[in-house]
Amino acid sequence: MSAEQVSSLCEQLVKAVTVIMDPASTQRYRLEALKFCEEFKEKCPICVPCGLKLAEKTQTAIVRHFGLQILEHVVKFRWNNMPRLEKVYLKNNVMGLISSGTQSILEEESHIKDVLSRIVVEMIKREWPQHWPDMLKELDTLSKQGETQTELVMFILLRLAEDVVTFQTLPTQRRRDIQQTLTQNMEKIFSFLLTTLQQNVNKYRRMKTDLAQEPKAQANCRVGIAALNTLAGYIDWVALSHITADNCKLLEMLCLLLNEPELQIGAAECLLIAVSRKGKLEDRKPLMVLFGDVAMHYILSAAQTADGEGLVEKHYVFLKRLCQVLCALGSQLCALLGSDSDVETPTNFGKYLDSFLAFTTHPSQFLRSSTQITWGALFRHEVLSRDPLLLAMIPKYLRASMTNLVKVGFPSKTDSASCEYSRFDFDSDEDFNAFFNSFRAQQGEVMRMACRLDPRTGFQMAGEWLKYQLTAPVDTGPMNSKTGEGLCSIFSPSFVQWDAMTFFSESVISQMFRTLDKDEIPVNDGIDLLQLVLNFETKDPLILSCVLTNVSALFPFVTYRPEYLPQVLSKLFTSVTFEVIEESKFVMSVQAPRTRAVKNVRRHACSSIIKMCRDYPQLVLPNFEMLYNHVKQLLSNELLLTQMEKCALMEALVLISNQFKDYERQKAFLEELMAPVAGLWLSPEMQRVLSDPEAFISYVGADNKIADPVLEDPSGLNRSRISFCVYTILGVVKRARWPAATEEAKAGGFLVGYMPSGSPVYRNPCTEQVLKLLDNLLALIRTHNNLYTPEMVARLGETFAKALDMLEVEKNAILGLPQPLLELYDSPVYKTVLERMQGFFCTLYDNCFHILGNAGPSMQQDFYTVEGLATQLLSSAFINLNNIPDYRLRPMLRVFVKPLVLSCPSEYYETLVCPMLGPLFTYLHVRLSQKWQVINQRSMLCEDDAADDNPESQEMLEEQLVRLLTREVMDLITVCCVSKKGVEHNTTAAVDGDDDEAMATEVTPPASAELTELGKCLMKQEDVCTALLITAYTSLSWKDTLSCQRTTTQLCWPLLKQVLPGNLLPDAVSWFFTSVLKGLQTHGQHDGCMAALVHLAFQIYEALRPRYAELKAVMEQIPDIQRDSLEQFDSKLLNPTLQKVADKRRKDHFKRLITGCIGKPLGEQFRKEVHIRNLPSLFKKVKPSLETDVLENEDGEGLTALFEP
Repeated sequence: MSAEQVSSLCEQLVKAVTVIMDPASTQRYRLEALKFCEEFKEKCPICVPCGLKLAEKTQTAIVRHFGLQILEHVVKFRWNNMPRLEKVYLKNNVMGLISSGTQSILEEESHIKDVLSRIVVEMIKREWPQHWPDMLKELDTLSKQGETQTELVMFILLRLAEDVVTFQTLPTQRRRDIQQTLTQNMEKIFSFLLTTLQQNVNKYRRMKTDLAQEPKAQANCRVGIAALNTLAGYIDWVALSHITADNCKLLEMLCLLLNEPELQIGAAECLLIAVSRKGKLEDRKPLMVLFGDVAMHYILSAAQTADGEGLVEKHYVFLKRLCQVLCALGSQLCALLGSDSDVETPTNFGKYLDSFLAFTTHPSQFLRSSTQITWGALFRHEVLSRDPLLLAMIPKYLRASMTNLVKVGFPSKTDSASCEYSRFDFDSDEDFNAFFNSFRAQQGEVMRMACRLDPRTGFQMAGEWLKYQLTAPVDTGPMNSKTGEGLCSIFSPSFVQWDAMTFFSESVISQMFRTLDKDEIPVNDGIDLLQLVLNFETKDPLILSCVLTNVSALFPFVTYRPEYLPQVLSKLFTSVTFEVIEESKFVMSVQAPRTRAVKNVRRHACSSIIKMCRDYPQLVLPNFEMLYNHVKQLLSNELLLTQMEKCALMEALVLISNQFKDYERQKAFLEELMAPVAGLWLSPEMQRVLSDPEAFISYVGADNKIADPVLEDPSGLNRSRISFCVYTILGVVKRARWPAATEEAKAGGFLVGYMPSGSPVYRNPCTEQVLKLLDNLLALIRTHNNLYTPEMVARLGETFAKALDMLEVEKNAILGLPQPLLELYDSPVYKTVLERMQGFFCTLYDNCFHILGNAGPSMQQDFYTVEGLATQLLSSAFINLNNIPDYRLRPMLRVFVKPLVLSCPSEYYETLVCPMLGPLFTYLHVRLSQKWQVINQRSMLCEDDAADDNPESQEMLEEQLVRLLTREVMDLITVCCVSKKGVEHNTTAAVDGDDDEAMATEVTPPASAELTELGKCLMKQEDVCTALLITAYTSLSWKDTLSCQRTTTQLCWPLLKQVLPGNLLPDAVSWFFTSVLKGLQTHGQHDGCMAALVHLAFQIYEALRPRYAELKAVMEQIPDIQRDSLEQFDSKLLNPTLQKVADKRRKDHFKRLITGCIGKPLGEQFRKEVHIRNLPSLFKKVKPSLETDVLENEDGEGLTALFEP
């Protein structure tokens, strides 16, 4: 082909590339130019000469880059069909470009260097070592030409290691060939890298001070950086012996470079990778050299210098790396030092701890948090935790924690030295807040470990700090709280100190009680502190909340001195009715609503009382009468407490009454306690309101139009009465119990008999009270469900048209949006009456189902044997489900159906559970299928639809809700049907498991995934069985990876296995198998799902193919299936006389067959395939005959020699 053709083509290409890169080009021109360039790369026979011409030094950088891209394209996609001479021609020219075809190291563009090194690596991947044995020698020769070439050689070696070892982007055999050859030559490669680094660093150091030599010095520096980057790509995986060779020369060099500003980050990176290596302990011992004098000196002086230069991003990044190096060193020390190892505690251990503490006290919150895990490992270590140096460090660590627990350093503020650093590390205050909360929790863990070693010091410090805070004047800071004049906001200096001190004392005091023996506890000191706290008065809600936490933390001391109990109770009860404005008790109608801070204090006091009664019931029992009278007094004023607060206090009383251990006495007490509720709940008016949706809407005031939606709320009192009844029933059902010890239960009259299995049957003292309220509760649930019918929604008043919608808080939680920070505590809770109505409906709905969910575990057989319970539940809880939105259906399944089913004894499966779950599962399947169909159609159409104010977020919300509901349903089915031995059913994680949850690659279902008794019972009923199987297998292709993986691993096979013995229709079998393949099409891009689905498809095919030839017909429809390979697989499967191939090999074969239907990620769907051919094998494996194989040992001396006469 003539030179003119090449030149004219190149001119056209230059024009096209210029058009593509010119911002002023029109879209049409740009697309045409792009098309021309792509077609040229794909079809033109003279790509190589054109590419080489365009890559000449005389062209502009953009054109040269395009020329090199052409050459890369040729190597990647045409190499296999190129004649040998053309390959050699291209290889020689590319090496020529490295030798003399680029600008000098400081002038050349980095993207040119990058693409040039990529071309060489692509050739290496195809030809080395078999057809290009001298490659390393050629690179060595190139590097001798100068810095420019050496840098490119570094890029090549790094890229090669990344492709072959890190990303493994080539076929197995080629990868093995290259990696083995690299490993064989590693000594040479490593010494080459080290020599390059050393020579260039030495030259750089010599010349950097001489201004005339500045460019030369910079060139050497560039090579040094490249050598460090390349080393970082190898240190991670080469044998540790290369890293520690020659008396750890490499580590020594890296330590020296820590004080070289231009090279220090690269050196720290390499050091970090080396020190973080895992492997045999024996091989890791030489790493302890870093605890030696020289290494320690360099690491610490580098840290001091970097920190002394103030906050410069480069130095700060370096400090972070150094901190990681010290953390990794600590981990190595913990791993190597053990009671059975000969490694001694390093002499510089004290120096190490001091420097590590310096990072823990650094202004950067990020650096402080980075050290915590290592402190924890040191405090936990069997040998080091007894080391006097570490023990002496505990007070210092705790002092540092006292500072570190103070929440300062918000990036938007300037009130602390940490703020400046936070601006580097966090995008927003919310971001910082989330980080700080997890950092604080981590510190709590580590402080508890430290206090396990030295409990008294921690307690003493907590006491000092607490006393200090109790006497310190309140500083509210520049921002005033909206709660009232002169009160703290969450950013006030006083509050952040109180908050930190409270967390500190809570952590150390709880640990002290766990660590010290009873007689060693400093009771007098504890009681003194408690008295100080009880006598402390404050009108600031945020500070009072901290005071209450301190009361709870110090409460265990009261077990030694019960006479202080009345004082504690009185403090808590005063806080239950805490108000900022005293007058509000009298002017109830126009009172400003309480701020969140005030509400929190009251709620906090209630939960402290509940916690005390739950954890120390014996202690509180003697004061029961006092407690009861106090609560009665508070309840007598209907407006003094919210419904939630009233019920919390009643729950506390019920918890104490459980200590009577006397059925009749507890029953009488509960009857008295619930009398007001029963009177209200069973009154004729309430009966009418609860059973008629129209009357209900009118009673709660949802049919009104309200002029002033903030102040006016005429029906508020009616709503609170309903809430009070429901809250109380829930509190009693949840808390009333029989004694845990069988003997005590028998003596108290709780034991009524035994099950056939021999387990005791108890009666609950609350049963009689609760059951007489059950009818109206079911009526309320029925009414609530019917509110969602279109007729009833139309009846809602103008103000309340959205009363049944989701709360904003719920929406944000589902969409994962963070809450705004400040508003969390401060603004008064001025809710509009619509928000209050939404909150009322939402809480009421949830609580009704909480009662039903708790009724089974609480009242047991008395509840399950209620006459016609299944029918009653079906006609209340499960009525009008079609109109119930997803966000209401989810909690119903989770808090009612799941606990009801899990706690139900098997005697009632036939009468209660199956009649209820059968129709429910059938309905849920239909509902979810329709929802997913809508989502799939939406994603296929993607129409522009601007009907709503904000359709995208609405669609996202709906889609996310369908996902969460799907998980809920699949979790419910799994819990009902499958028993996982030794695995607790995790109720919460199953619900909001994050989409990004790392996909487990565990594929085989737990060996013990068998059907439960209930599962077998459900599978006996044909319609339920069909609904379960269809739901499980259809759900595999719904677009929710988490649900797919769980269903595949836990549910699908056990369900199908149950029906295998019967006669399945061929169509059904084909459908099951096809559903799994469809799942693979949808989820194949996720490794965890793909592995699980392939395993399931393999199980089905192996189990059913011998009986159903139809499965083979399904396999034949898979795109690109290799028929002969399928025949081979089938014949082996169907011929029982053949020896079975190992399970893994059969599965691999099967996976290769179905590759055509495994979905790929979007980014790979239209990617052009790269084919790299295998070269002749480097290492011929000789298959030994069986006998010699068994009888040969490693030294090649046969065992037979032992038996010769």
